[in-house]
Amino acid sequence: MSDQRLKRNTESTEAITRRLFTISEVAQYTGLSVDTLYTMVSQRRIPYVKAGRLVKFDLKAIDTWIERHSVKPLS
Repeated sequence: MSDQRLKRNTESTEAITRRLFTISEVAQYTGLSVDTLYTMVSQRRIPYVKAGRLVKFDLKAIDTWIERHSVKPLS
């Protein structure tokens, strides 16, 4: 493979950002435990994506969920 093609392939790969994250990554992101997240998934209290047997989370949906469940001050 030529250097130009290799450079183009590397650049296009770097431009791709992940949309789905694992339960452990979301646990770290939210500060919730993995067990708590699994409980919330089983009760359908948090948005998630099923990919076969895997449970994945869309970070945009998680951010929206956090906003909706945030308690706002009265004043």
